[in-house]
Amino acid sequence: MLAQRTALFKLSGTAAATAAAKAAAARGEDIIDLTSGEIWCGLAPSVRDGAIAAINRDANRYTDTIGLVELRDALARKISSETALPWSADEIAVTSGAKQALFNASMALLNPGDEVLIPSPYWTTFPAQVVLSGARPLFIETRHNKYVPLLSDIEAAITPKSKAIVINTPNNPTGAVYGHDTLLGIATIAIDRKLWIIFDECYGPFVHAPHIHYPIVSVLPQVRDRTLIVNSFSKSLALPGWRIGYLAGPKMVIDAVRSLQSHTTSNPNVIAQHALLNHLQSGDSGFQSKLKRHITSGRTLGLSLLSKLQLVPPPLAEGGFCFYLDLSAFQRRASIDGHEFSADEVANSLLLDAGVATVSGTAFGDAVGMRLFYGIDLALLDKALRRVTETLNAWK
Repeated sequence: MLAQRTALFKLSGTAAATAAAKAAAARGEDIIDLTSGEIWCGLAPSVRDGAIAAINRDANRYTDTIGLVELRDALARKISSETALPWSADEIAVTSGAKQALFNASMALLNPGDEVLIPSPYWTTFPAQVVLSGARPLFIETRHNKYVPLLSDIEAAITPKSKAIVINTPNNPTGAVYGHDTLLGIATIAIDRKLWIIFDECYGPFVHAPHIHYPIVSVLPQVRDRTLIVNSFSKSLALPGWRIGYLAGPKMVIDAVRSLQSHTTSNPNVIAQHALLNHLQSGDSGFQSKLKRHITSGRTLGLSLLSKLQLVPPPLAEGGFCFYLDLSAFQRRASIDGHEFSADEVANSLLLDAGVATVSGTAFGDAVGMRLFYGIDLALLDKALRRVTETLNAWK
């Protein structure tokens, strides 16, 4: 018999969608994959050079459990610049991507029976890791407010068991960017109601004008003592397969994470650490500027093509690099006809009939949403979204 906890979760919905796309492609089908949150590009020269140099000097030994001190110093300077607050190396743990940072946060903060507030739609890993810790996710619906939680809804969801709230901006999957006043309100509530904030800003570098990304600790510095910042270089440096990210927060939490990580992965990949350190020390922002231009071009192209959808409103796409489609008009039409509706049906139709792999909103707690990542080659994106538009406009 398997452990009972294995029944509490299943394969990530996004991972399952990606697997389905790869399986279809392996069968020889013409599939364009919009499921995976990756930017299609090569390595940053500073990252490549740092990795090669580390290999050439035989960097194959353990590092500190939570990362090279030099790397944590460099990350402290980065976070200090971004937040306009001083940070030190002992407030930062380098992790094997943002997922491990989130896992560490859950394990360090949560006890069985605690409750964690999560705006919905949500990235599928958020509630899964809360459940793994023995805590319970409580979802706050955001569809009625352009996918940004209302402060009144947050207040109404808090109970004596509430321990934390997860804030993800720019948001995956919706692309919503939380404004200054919303973040100020959330920070104030967290202080007043003694909640921890788990602040996931992995898509922070990709915010589209006129929107602005604000680190929540900059909006209200007093909330820093109860905030954990989660970030990754999977997006900002297009390094998803390198699994390198970090958790930043109060030293007491990072000390607990050091002990926890010593019994899970130990230190993150040493070559990835040295590669990232070289990039941070080089100060070269040219590669990231190139990524932002590519994403901006994809967004512009995609919004133009998706504007031709007849029953689907234009996606927000305020930040990040995904389009999130609201398919509720299909649900209403199905209800009139006496049928049940799920975005799963539409995702299956797009895969089978249009050769485009997408992620159904059911993976994000939303039966009428659909996510399409657009960080791919622009010619393929053009082809994919034309297929999506044609199929959805004809969908019954």
